[in-house]
Amino acid sequence: MKRAGGLYDRIAEPENLRLAYLKAARGKRGKKEVIEYAVRLDENLRRLRDQLCARAVNVGRYHFFTVHDPKERTICAAAFPERVLHHAVMNVCEPALERFAIHDSYACRKGKGLHEAVLRAQSFARRHPWYLKLDIRKYFDSIGHATVLDLLARRFKDADLLALLGRILSSYEMAPGKGLPIGNLISQHLANFYLGHLDHFVKETLRVAGYVRYMDDFVLWASDKHSLKGHLSAITAFLESRLQLRLKDDVQLNRSARGLPFLGYRIFAHRLDLGPRARRRFGRRLAGFEQEFETGRWSESDLARHAEALLSYVRFADSAGFRRQVVAQTSRAS
Repeated sequence: MKRAGGLYDRIAEPENLRLAYLKAARGKRGKKEVIEYAVRLDENLRRLRDQLCARAVNVGRYHFFTVHDPKERTICAAAFPERVLHHAVMNVCEPALERFAIHDSYACRKGKGLHEAVLRAQSFARRHPWYLKLDIRKYFDSIGHATVLDLLARRFKDADLLALLGRILSSYEMAPGKGLPIGNLISQHLANFYLGHLDHFVKETLRVAGYVRYMDDFVLWASDKHSLKGHLSAITAFLESRLQLRLKDDVQLNRSARGLPFLGYRIFAHRLDLGPRARRRFGRRLAGFEQEFETGRWSESDLARHAEALLSYVRFADSAGFRRQVVAQTSRAS
């Protein structure tokens, strides 16, 4: 594949920076830092352009907080000016990363969301009697800066762009030279790109027909369990030698007819169930939303907006009876 070049100057173009601001501000215009940035928008965008042209962009201003959804994660959110930078970079770089991606890689791609991944997994469950489900151990924390930059250099021949990406990478680490912050746009795209090399290994070297990856969760399907065991050994060796990654211990090798636990659902050939964690999460979060409304912290429109996003996930499964039960319990409790 031909390497992309001449990208850095396009990142710094005023039209691209303004588009990046609009994307970064989408849905957040009421927040203090966005309002403050917008008040001096032209000045702030000009400052960012000057920093880019001088090859001296300020990076590394992060805000850390913890979420429990469903498991505890530390989110590292960049300050708003850096989020504008991230969008400016990805406006230009995303097409090259997209060309490298395979069809069955999902997350952080247009038209390749969670529900599309689930439907694709279900289509493979109809065709193949066995599956192998794998996950990466501490994925974001384990990504090596030097390795990802080397892989990026094979896609981009723009030295200034690679230097900027290296500067962003080095602004955060969980161990010396390792780690991407969860919660940043560039991190999400680079994490997806990093495992894109696994995708090509699985499809082109192992020649696995049934394969779906959603970030660091991935599944292989086959006609028998013995071939999947062979693929497991090859993938383990590839990840450790090429990407310095390790699989989690909870390898799942089973018959498709028994249901695949994937992305919060339990996937059968002709049915989608909610997984146990997703059921508990739905009840807990819906009760929390009701409490926010009852105490006056949320308006009715706030409640409706949050509840609709939650319900869209649950409605995707065959869960009408479960939804009615939880809603009725929540109503009685309130």
